Parts: sequence; structure tokens; C-alpha cells
Amino acid sequence: MSASDARLGALDKVLDGARVDENFAADLFAVVDALSGSPTLRRALTDPGTPEGARQALVRGLLKDKVSQPVIDLVAEGAAMRWSGGRTFAAALERQAVRSQLILAEGAGQLDETEDELFRFARLVESNPGLRNALGDRTVGLTARQKLVEDLLTGKATSASVALAKRAVLARERTFGHTIEGYVNLAAAQKNRVIATVRVARPMTEEQRQRLRRSLSRQVGSDVVLQEVVDEAVLGGVRVELGNEVIEGTVAGRLNEARRLFS
Repeated sequence: MSASDARLGALDKVLDGARVDENFAADLFAVVDALSGSPTLRRALTDPGTPEGARQALVRGLLKDKVSQPVIDLVAEGAAMRWSGGRTFAAALERQAVRSQLILAEGAGQLDETEDELFRFARLVESNPGLRNALGDRTVGLTARQKLVEDLLTGKATSASVALAKRAVLARERTFGHTIEGYVNLAAAQKNRVIATVRVARPMTEEQRQRLRRSLSRQVGSDVVLQEVVDEAVLGGVRVELGNEVIEGTVAGRLNEARRLFS
């Protein structure tokens, strides 16, 4: 495990032991936004030349009476760790804000539903150029773009899905789609599962889904959740995206490989 992964894991444990209420995510997102907008603040909270205790005291002084005590404690614990830079620290806190929203969904028995809704909404946006461009148009105010998401999802998705989809409009992971993908992976990790995106030319039967899920679970050593995408470009067979690994078993994939060999 890398030092970066170890720090993220340590911060995960801090959140797992915290009291997460319905305002926790909003409070922590507000802290992240403050850090993102202030290079000076980011440097002050991550400067390795400043003693850990002083960085924690700065957090507590700045956030007192502005956000809840559990959020202050989490940010202070994070500030005591050594980060490669202020943006890395802000990203680590963003991760915990997303996780806190997912923890609430899990407590409400809606984690699986939220995971699936986020995936499906990301697919909808990706397949609709007009909607994708509308959400990514930075010349339009953030509030207006978030209102568009809210209008599309309210009454059709869990409150966690709506909140996280609105947050993803900021697109901190390059695009709306990439940001949502990160949220979906965190939702799966909440139950020690791995997401496998399966692209097929036509919907699989339940028997095929179960057989593929069992096979992939054996390969990765963890429970696998299949997110099925029907894609006419596949032509036949199946393409599985499992983290950074792609398992290509499609007619299109084999044709492309043959073209590369003869080009």
C-alpha cells in the first residue's frame, strides 16, 4: 500500500468512527470549497514546516461555530497528516464528504439504490450530448446547472443520489461522468464490492449475469456488482471494464485487434 493510500485509509477510519448526521456532508463540502478557493489556506493547513498541533489548532479556530464538531474533528485529524499538497488534502476531504453521504444512504437502506441510480444517470448524461454539454458549460452558473440536475432527479431518485449528482456538476474529476464514476466506486467499496461495467450488444439473461458475476468474483477475490450497458457498437460478445483492466471479448474488439496487426 502506498503512503497516499495509507493516509486515505486512515482518514476513512476517522469518518467511520464519527457521528454522521444529515448536515455532515454539506458542512464538509463547504470546507472543501473554502480550501479549493484559497491557495493560502491550503498551504497553511498542509505546510510540513508547521507543527501538527499548530495546523490542527488553526483548523479548530477557523471552523469553530461554522460547521459541526464532528466535521471539525475530521478536518483537524486530516490536517495533522502529511499530504503532497493542499489540493491533495482537499481531494481527500471531498472523498470523505461523499462517503458521509453514502453512509447516510446505507443507514436508510438505500445504498444499493443510490449506487445504481448514480450509474444510470451518468449513462444518461453520457448518451445525451445536449445534456452533457449543458452540465459541463462553465459559462453557465453552477447553481443553474445544479438546478437542472435537481429537476431531472427529484422524485425519481434517493436524496443521496440527488445530492451527489448535484455535487458532481463541479466535475472535480475532469468531467461529470468521471466524477460520478468515482462516487459509484465509493458506494461499492462501502460494502466491500467491486464494480464491473459490462458492455453487451443485447441484454444478458439472468443466468448469464450470475455466471459472469461468479467468474469475475473469483478473479478479483471480492463480490462483484455488474453494471450492464447495452451498446450496439459491441456487435457481439461482451466487454468488461473492471477498474483499470479491460477484458475484451467482443466481435468489434477482435476486428480492431486484427486491423492493428495488419496496419
